Amino acid sequence: MANETVIETHDHEHDHSHEVSEELWGGGVEPFRASYGKLMMWYFLLSDAFTFGGFLISYGALRFSMNTWPVPDFVFQTAPFGVTGAPLIFVTFMTFVLIVSSVTVLRAVQEGKRENRNGVITWLIITVFGGAVFLSCQAWEWTNLIYTEGMTVYTNPFSAHVEKGKYLTFAELEKEASAKGWKKEQIVDHKIFYFVDAEGKKYFEKRDHEDKLPKKMEVDKSTPYLITYSHHFHDYAPGAYKNEQGIIKSEAYGPKTFGLLFFFITGFHGFHVLSGLVFLLIIAIQSWNSTYVARKNGYEMVEKVGLYWHFVDLVWVFVFLAFYLL
Repeated sequence: MANETVIETHDHEHDHSHEVSEELWGGGVEPFRASYGKLMMWYFLLSDAFTFGGFLISYGALRFSMNTWPVPDFVFQTAPFGVTGAPLIFVTFMTFVLIVSSVTVLRAVQEGKRENRNGVITWLIITVFGGAVFLSCQAWEWTNLIYTEGMTVYTNPFSAHVEKGKYLTFAELEKEASAKGWKKEQIVDHKIFYFVDAEGKKYFEKRDHEDKLPKKMEVDKSTPYLITYSHHFHDYAPGAYKNEQGIIKSEAYGPKTFGLLFFFITGFHGFHVLSGLVFLLIIAIQSWNSTYVARKNGYEMVEKVGLYWHFVDLVWVFVFLAFYLL
C-alpha cells in the first residue's frame, strides 16, 4: 500500500508539471514582437554589418596613412558616352537608382501588409529592375577602370605625388631628352613615342583620358601635391614631369592597395546586390503563385527580404563615402 501511494503521488506531480509547462510556453509568444524569421534576419544583418565595418575601417586606416593616395575627383571623373571631367556624376546616378529601389521595396512591403498580391509583384519587379540597373552601372565602371584606365588589383596608375612641378609636353620632353642623349623609342601598336635614359627608365608624354584634358598642368600653389590623372596603355610608365629643382622624373604608380580594396569591397557589395536580386525574383514568383496567400501573415517573406535590401542600400552609402568622397 505504501508503494502504491508513492506511485500515485509521483504521477500526480508529473501531470502538474506538465500543466505548468503548457502555461509557460504555448509556442506563440514572439520575442521582441518579431517572428523567428525576422529575428534571424536581424542577426544576419548585424553580423554582416560588422564585416563591412571591418573592411571600411581598414580602407580608411590605409587611406589616411599614405599621402600618395589617389584623389577620387580624378579617378572617377568619366562616364558612359565619352563623358570626362565630370567627377561623381556617374556614381551619383548609381546611388540614386539604388536609393529609389529601397523606396520601391518598401512599397512592396506595404502592399503585402494589405494582402495585395498584384501590388507586391509590381513593386518587387520594379525593385529588381533598379537593382539590375545598379549592377550594370557597376559593371561598366569596372570595365572602364580595368581596360581603359589600366587599374587592377596589382596596378594603380592613379597617384598624388608630394612634389611640386609640371607635366612635360612631347616637344618639351623631346628637347630635354635630346640634350641628355636619351634614346627615342616607340610602342608600335599604340604609335606612342617615349625616351629611355642611361639607366633604362622610360619617360612618356602625359596622355590623359584620350587627350581631352590639358597635357601641361601647372600645380596649384595652394596645394603641395602634383595630382596625376590616368593613362590608357598598360605597357608603359606614366607621364614625365619636371620638379622645382629642374629634375625630370617619371611619375610613380599609386598605392596598389587602392585598386585591391576598391575591387574587393565594391565587388563584395555587388555580390550582396546580386544575391538580393535573386531573392527578390524568387519571392516575386512565389507571390505570383499565391504561395503567401494561404499563410495570411501579411507577406512576411517580402518584409524580410525588404530588410536585407535596405541594409544593402545603407552599406552602399558608406562605400560611397569611403571611395568617392574621402
